[in-house]
Amino acid sequence: MNWLTNFVRPKIQQLRRPAKEVPDNLWNKCPKCNEMVFHRELEKNLRVCTHCGHHLRMPARDRLKMLFDNAQWQEIELQPVAVDPLKFKDRKKYADRLKDSQAATGLKDAVIVGHGTMGGLGVVIAVFEFDFMGGSMGAAVGEAIISAAELALLQEAPLIIISSSGGARMQEGILSLMQMARTTVAVDKVREKGLPYITVLTDPTTGGVTASFAMLGDVAIAEPGAIIGFAGARVIEQTIREKLPQGFQRSEYLMEHGMVDMVVPRFELRAKVIQLLGLMLHTNPAADVVNLPPATQRRKAKERASSSLVPPDPTVPDYDPDGAPAE
Repeated sequence: MNWLTNFVRPKIQQLRRPAKEVPDNLWNKCPKCNEMVFHRELEKNLRVCTHCGHHLRMPARDRLKMLFDNAQWQEIELQPVAVDPLKFKDRKKYADRLKDSQAATGLKDAVIVGHGTMGGLGVVIAVFEFDFMGGSMGAAVGEAIISAAELALLQEAPLIIISSSGGARMQEGILSLMQMARTTVAVDKVREKGLPYITVLTDPTTGGVTASFAMLGDVAIAEPGAIIGFAGARVIEQTIREKLPQGFQRSEYLMEHGMVDMVVPRFELRAKVIQLLGLMLHTNPAADVVNLPPATQRRKAKERASSSLVPPDPTVPDYDPDGAPAE
């Protein structure tokens, strides 16, 4: 044993040891202002940039936590569908793409459906997960939207759908396009029942999702700066051979042109939806309705209306002019 063995070699080995690994997800770069935001600060701020206010995409489960009372809800088990019915393959097998997305997100497909209360009002909420194949709509997503609508009908509860999608899933071909008609019929049944149907359009909401249930809400809410449209802006420019106006397909532009009803920042979304539900159901969400089912909420609202001190308007008939009895 000499000084080389006892001293120099251990020092060399210590220098050769790799440095302690630092997690690469501690900071997030804002895609709008390019500023770096600490990940905990970003999560605390509901994934809204603390520098410029840009709304980054938000995981589906985080949206449910943000909306439901006490961040608690019940997730429903969705009906299974045929996996890879067309045996589709491009650069990669569709079945393998599904497995990769399922492993990355922990979800079976691109939509989560949960039910619980918002401001004490029972609601059913379906949320898209964009990280699952771009939130694309295949047969599984169609079944999820239909299941959400059927649950809303069963519970006589409002339906809320939060969209974030690139459109129909090309790997399922015509089967994915069929979901546009199926989901439209499903949400129409909710509206025919007289139940509130609210859509929240987030970045991005495009393609077949926009062309079906996403634009059919009684109230259409958009997040700031969200891209909302059918075809992409470059495709439209190449087709019509004209330059599109500034901000085209952004939520603010769509509100100015009457395509959405309001643009609501993420911090205010929960309070705004609760306010809208209270107005649409003629109830006071702040009242003692936490444990009442939706049907009881509406019955009590009618009872309050019938016992109002305001006399009925004699000019308003108590029957439908077309012959149907008035409700």
